[in-house]
Amino acid sequence: MLLHVPQVLNAAELDHARTLLVDAPWGDGQVTAGVQSAQVKNNQQLPQAHALSQSLQQIVLAGLNRHATFFSAALPKKIFPPLFNRYGGQANAFGNHVDNAVRFVTRGPQTGQRVRTDVSCTLFLADPADYDGGELVIEDTYGSQRVKLPAGDLVLYPGTSVHRVEPVTRGARVASFFWLESMVRSDEQRRLLFDMDRHLMHLRQTVGETDAGVIGLTGTYHNLLRQWAET
Repeated sequence: MLLHVPQVLNAAELDHARTLLVDAPWGDGQVTAGVQSAQVKNNQQLPQAHALSQSLQQIVLAGLNRHATFFSAALPKKIFPPLFNRYGGQANAFGNHVDNAVRFVTRGPQTGQRVRTDVSCTLFLADPADYDGGELVIEDTYGSQRVKLPAGDLVLYPGTSVHRVEPVTRGARVASFFWLESMVRSDEQRRLLFDMDRHLMHLRQTVGETDAGVIGLTGTYHNLLRQWAET
C-alpha cells in the first residue's frame, strides 16, 4: 500500500525543525547504505550520533504518535529512529534500490534491537517550491508513482518496493526517512484492515458509536487484527 499521510507535522514543528537544520553538519549519505544501494546513493545525511538528530527525532515521533491515519495504515510495532537527509548540489540523487530487509538500531532506547522493514516512510521537510526535481519514484503494480509532497506530509509504502530519488536540479530537498516493523507483516492484510477502519470511522460519524452494525464490524476488525497481529 502506498499512502499519502497529510500534516504529520504542524507549522510550528516544521519551523522548529527547519531552524535546527540551518547549521546541520551534513555528512556522506552512504553511511547507512547497503551493498547494492551504495552503488547508486549520492546524497547527504545527518550523523545519527549527533545531538541534533536526537532533537529532530523527538519532533518526528511526536507527530507520528498523534496521527490516527498513520497508526491505522502502518500498525507500527517498532519504528527505526528517524534519519534525515539532504539532496542538492553535487550530492543530489539516489538511483533505483530496495531497502535492506532488517535494520539494526545502534542509538537510543532501542539500541541492539533489529527492525524488520515492512514499511518505508519519507516525511518531507522542505517546501516543494524551494527545489526542482527530487521526486520519490516508487515502483508498484500500477507502474511508477512519483511523489513530491508538501512540507510536513509523509508517504508510506511497502519496504519491498524498488524506489529512487530523482536528481535535484535547484535548491535542496530535505526530509526525514525511516522504516517500521508492523504488527501485521502482510501488506495485503494491512490494506484490508486500513480500508475497514476508514469505513468504520465514516459509519461512526454517520450513525453513531452504538449502532449494532458499527459494533459488529468493530468486533470483526479487532478479531482480524487479533488473528494477524504479532506483538
